Amino acid sequence: MKTFDILLLLALQFPLAASAQSGKKPAAPPSTQVRLANGVLEGITATSGIREFKGVPFAAPPVGKLRWQPPQPVTKWTGVRSAKAFGPRAMQLPLYGDMNFRSNGVSENCLYLNVWTPAKTVQERRPVLVYFYGGGFNAGDGSEPRYDGESMARQGIVAVTVNYRLGVFGFFTHPALTQESPHHASGNYGLLDQQAALRWVQQNIAAFGGDPAQVTIGGESAGSVSVSAQLASPGSRNTFQRAIGESGSLLSADRGPAPLAEGEQAGVAFAAQLGAASLDALRALPAQQLLEAAGKPEAPRFRPVIDGLLFTKAPLATYAAGEQAKVPLLVGWNSQEVEHHSLLGQAPPTLENYRAAVEKLYGPRTAEALQRYPAATDAEVAAVATDLATDRFTAYATWKWAELHGQTSQQPVYRYLYARPRPAMTPEMGNATAGLAGGVVQQAASAPKAPPATGAVHSAEIEYALGNLATNKVYAWTPADYQLSKTMQAYFVNFIKSGNPNGAGLPTWPATNRPPAVQILRLDLTTQAMPEPHRARYEFLDQPISK
Repeated sequence: MKTFDILLLLALQFPLAASAQSGKKPAAPPSTQVRLANGVLEGITATSGIREFKGVPFAAPPVGKLRWQPPQPVTKWTGVRSAKAFGPRAMQLPLYGDMNFRSNGVSENCLYLNVWTPAKTVQERRPVLVYFYGGGFNAGDGSEPRYDGESMARQGIVAVTVNYRLGVFGFFTHPALTQESPHHASGNYGLLDQQAALRWVQQNIAAFGGDPAQVTIGGESAGSVSVSAQLASPGSRNTFQRAIGESGSLLSADRGPAPLAEGEQAGVAFAAQLGAASLDALRALPAQQLLEAAGKPEAPRFRPVIDGLLFTKAPLATYAAGEQAKVPLLVGWNSQEVEHHSLLGQAPPTLENYRAAVEKLYGPRTAEALQRYPAATDAEVAAVATDLATDRFTAYATWKWAELHGQTSQQPVYRYLYARPRPAMTPEMGNATAGLAGGVVQQAASAPKAPPATGAVHSAEIEYALGNLATNKVYAWTPADYQLSKTMQAYFVNFIKSGNPNGAGLPTWPATNRPPAVQILRLDLTTQAMPEPHRARYEFLDQPISK
């Protein structure tokens, strides 16, 4: 065989070698190291090619003297810091059965975030999603599989999940804290953590191939409330360009921030219960002791307050005046956020019990309430009581957010109603039933089987929207569920990339606040736009109750 023929054969059999002979090198894999403002991180590359960086500090550990202080800057580090495992989650009790953590335990030292990026170079400037978890401001973590960012990253988005302080560590208010603050403010530390994370994203996300000028903030339940708060807070301005809210806002009387003085009174009462006579004594208490004391039934509940720093006025007034961040908003809620037990308690769903519950809530407006939520027979009570409970729990507040933002922001609002009930549980779950917020409640084998869900419960949409059905092993997902997830995720991805959820192959989703009529998107096995169905109910709930 001639020399030329031998070389040709080798080139055909070993193309990479031939490429090397010609001076061309195969593309190098993207580096698992990134250089940030505070030092160098090393993450991992998943088999999908997505780079992952976990447990990234975005603020100093809020411990010791920094307990109940606004988040402070991260100290620079030398060498290469490992970012291959989730950091600790915020201090919390085990409250919700649907929460599955991959984090490194529970700790006051919890201010970490996680990044999933599809970008190969820093020049790519991909759109960014920053997602805040739910859990009633008392539980949750950025490591939960349902929030995992790899699926969104495969769609071309840099995904970020953020930890923030919870409960007594995130929302404790006290006159001594207000006095020591240069801003004369206390409380709202969990929301201030979120702002610190957004500033971190502005400073560092380009190192992951993300675009700091294309940031969407999103969240579910308390995470959605957080998004509504960040739009209202002057300290968040210019840190994001779009917003997504799933089932929650602070724009209702019972969910809105309390006056600072009211929060301070709760803090004084809690300190007295602990026998702590000073702020130093409170800060010296072990974190676990604080957590357990705050979890007792007699302990005050800590919530956001109008502190003069994060909130300069009531958020409702901010939105009404059009002073919130002027960004496109994608927002909605689920068809059955809670069940009738939330309204009736343990009382059977009868007309008599339903009327008594409504009368207790609405007094002189009982007749109007029963007109908006009518039931003619005992058999109709469970469904209508579920509607009223769902509206009171989160639908009304989320509607109010969409309504006000649509009126005063001059930006489009895309509203959805998520209505797909979860499928049956897998056989491995035994005789279990779904609890509040998607938790699983095990029953005795002899107990009657729970009836199939008739609507979408609170938190049911998360895995669909973020493309993470496969991370939830509780339910026997069907091809139809995966198709709905593909559709819902496509809407979210389009919105994150452009501020408009519409795209090729998707049913048209009109903006809620655009003429000729108010339209919403009903997300179910058949997804379609439809006229807003329950406006009269929300307008009724929008009126003050005089007793």
